[in-house]
Amino acid sequence: MSQATENLYQYDEEFRNTLGTVDEKGKRVWVFPKKPGGTYHRARIAVTIVLLAIFFAGPFIKIGGQPFLLLNIFERRFVILGQAFWPQDFFLLAVTLITFFVFIILFTVVFGRVWCGWACPQTLFMEMVFRKIEYWIEGDANQQRKLKQAPWTGEKIFKKGLKQFIFVVISVIISHTAMAYLIGIDQVKIIVSQPPTENMAGFIGLVAFTGIFYFVFAWFREQACVAVCPYGRLQGVLLDKSSIVVAYDWIRGEPRGKLNKGLVDTTKGDCVDCKLCVHVCPTGIDIRNGTQLDCVNCTACIDACDEVMVKVGKPKGLIRYASFNSINEGIAKLITPRVIGYSFVLLALLTFLSFMVATRSDVETTVLKVPGTLYQRAEDGTITNLYNVEFVNKTFEDLTLEVKAESPDGAVLSKVGEQQVVVPAGEMLKSVYFIKIPPEKITSAKTVVIVGVYRDGERIERLKVKFIGPVSSSRQ
Repeated sequence: MSQATENLYQYDEEFRNTLGTVDEKGKRVWVFPKKPGGTYHRARIAVTIVLLAIFFAGPFIKIGGQPFLLLNIFERRFVILGQAFWPQDFFLLAVTLITFFVFIILFTVVFGRVWCGWACPQTLFMEMVFRKIEYWIEGDANQQRKLKQAPWTGEKIFKKGLKQFIFVVISVIISHTAMAYLIGIDQVKIIVSQPPTENMAGFIGLVAFTGIFYFVFAWFREQACVAVCPYGRLQGVLLDKSSIVVAYDWIRGEPRGKLNKGLVDTTKGDCVDCKLCVHVCPTGIDIRNGTQLDCVNCTACIDACDEVMVKVGKPKGLIRYASFNSINEGIAKLITPRVIGYSFVLLALLTFLSFMVATRSDVETTVLKVPGTLYQRAEDGTITNLYNVEFVNKTFEDLTLEVKAESPDGAVLSKVGEQQVVVPAGEMLKSVYFIKIPPEKITSAKTVVIVGVYRDGERIERLKVKFIGPVSSSRQ
């Protein structure tokens, strides 16, 4: 084992004894990260602008007159890319969620926690919105520490008050946007435009959302990633030595030591132990200790280290996106048996989900025999059964439907009144039907009747229904 690797293990043992945000007494250590900057940070700003623009514009985007995304769990109504999904489509939603989780697993196996650093709403709002406001009002990390320790003067009250006021305003905006994804932007407009007493439930929901967002971004902060989010803990299961993560090149960097001007020390590594990678970390860890639960792959340490390497005349990339194998053995291998297995499962799920969505009917019809009823013999000698028929309209327009018995020959399906039924948009309609079959066509105690559901003369659904009748009648 090389000296550099032995040093790495020594640092591993040291950092495992403490947490970056908890002191020896178990009290929380408030993190004051140094203001980040650099190539990766500018790229993250660009990504953040795009993602937040989509988030805030989403409730106003319509596809075919329907919301871009609506997750109305209260009314059990979901709209994804303009397509409606109802409780009867729960199977599709379940498959969609499973597919999404498999994608996250595959993505994590290959690229580590990139989602957390580049696309997670918690990171985007915390680091790119709330933290930016904090830097603007209170200054960089050292200035924030001094302000916190300073006595309450007019300047401190103004800065702290202004910051908290802006935090509350942004939390209100986020809460209204989040609520729009749950109940629709039109309903949010109604709640906002009317007195709270007119929509007390909606008002309480908005206040609760605002309080939660303010609490998370103003106080809880990185603890949401470290203590609450389960995704970080999944890294221990999902990551392997070939996963790409934000990593410190210990072989090149160790043994670390201060740089002596004018002297070339070949016994030291490239790490000058400036600790800027620690100071700039929003979760307060030392990336040189290796991959950790707290690391969200925000790349702030990469930018900070690259800036130092340029100043001391050494190559960039001492901290970079890399895998354990690529650093330790010089092997950069993305395609592993585990990646192939997850990819196959993901492809199968995507294929199945695409097929189910493509073949999904606009109407779901359920035909069930009325409980507790037997067959009856009509005046014309035919055998009749009574059925409850339930129609679910999955579209956003009223549908006129007609139900017909297609087999066996002579079977007739009828209802009292008009044969056609009008099912309101997005609603369920129940009706009662009779099925009549001549006795000579009944060949068993439970005859299978084929029922077709038609819309504008086109059959949109085909159902099999059990018909109870006297077998002896067909043998006379």
